Amino acid sequence: MKRITEASPRFKARIAGALFLFGLLSAVFGEFFVRRLEIAADLIAVSSMIAVTLLLYGILNPVNSALSFLAASFNLVGLTCGALRWNPQGVDIPVVFDGFYCLLIGYLIFRSTFLPRILGALIACAGFGWLTFLSPPLAHYLSPYNLALGILGQGSVMLWLLMMGVNEQRWKEQAKPAVG
Repeated sequence: MKRITEASPRFKARIAGALFLFGLLSAVFGEFFVRRLEIAADLIAVSSMIAVTLLLYGILNPVNSALSFLAASFNLVGLTCGALRWNPQGVDIPVVFDGFYCLLIGYLIFRSTFLPRILGALIACAGFGWLTFLSPPLAHYLSPYNLALGILGQGSVMLWLLMMGVNEQRWKEQAKPAVG
């Protein structure tokens, strides 16, 4: 555990990207290929996304610690609802919480100096796409466009984190406490 906390922000970002991809692939595998393993695959996906959430919390904390905490809280609640398969009255609660998470993460990325602003805009668009699931008829009406927004936004951030990580020098500059 100590090694993870001492790791560079770029390494943490790349691990977050890899875990995001791993969680996505395990969910797709369980959903579409081997239905008997769906619950195990879902648990792997949720566990991966919990780790991603915690890593992104730490990475984006220097931008705004309160919003980073709020974003992580939204996602952890959504992941818990997903693990419990809680969807009251047909509303896909985990996806809605992911929408709020994406909006907050988008804002934090946009305000950061160590990630491209376009990623913040893309993942915020993903958040709007996921928020359409507050109304199942609206989500159905806008499908597949709302799904495409979500996949494009979250997918671009996942790939950027996996391939590039963060600009470590700029992260360290933003992480320095303000002198005043």
